[in-house]
Amino acid sequence: MVLSVVMVVSGSLLVVGGVIGCIVPALPGPILAWVAIVLISIAGAWAVLPVWVVVATGVVALAVTVLDNVLPALSSKRSGAGRPGVWGSVAGMVVGTFFSPIGTIVGAFVGALVGEVFFNPTNKTPLKAAMGVFRGTVLGILLKLVVTGIIAWYFVHGAIRLLI
Repeated sequence: MVLSVVMVVSGSLLVVGGVIGCIVPALPGPILAWVAIVLISIAGAWAVLPVWVVVATGVVALAVTVLDNVLPALSSKRSGAGRPGVWGSVAGMVVGTFFSPIGTIVGAFVGALVGEVFFNPTNKTPLKAAMGVFRGTVLGILLKLVVTGIIAWYFVHGAIRLLI
């Protein structure tokens, strides 16, 4: 029973960290939350959740994490942004995390715009490029939040089954 409680508490912290990681660019949110599912599955001898749920959520968590890294670049290319806009967006997100979750999103846009205006002078439409990077960044955050929310639901379901 002690192991079960330790795993549920540890898993709960991982799920909270996973939600935070959906907004903070340096943390792999969905993967952190998925580790929580693995912990309670181990504690419950793989009987609290079907193994296919653990595998499927892991595959989806990995896929959305990879996609989150690709979406801003794809969206920026479609809108005419260059590397300075993408890197500016990443820098803006990192700086924005110190202000609030909204700061991350606003920082992505401002960083992309600054990167395009100051470091890509050949771009005639820096605002359009910054909007493209912004769209990709916000879409990535939303996808990670949805997946992490689903993983959190399975975690809570598994934790209840483990402790009861």
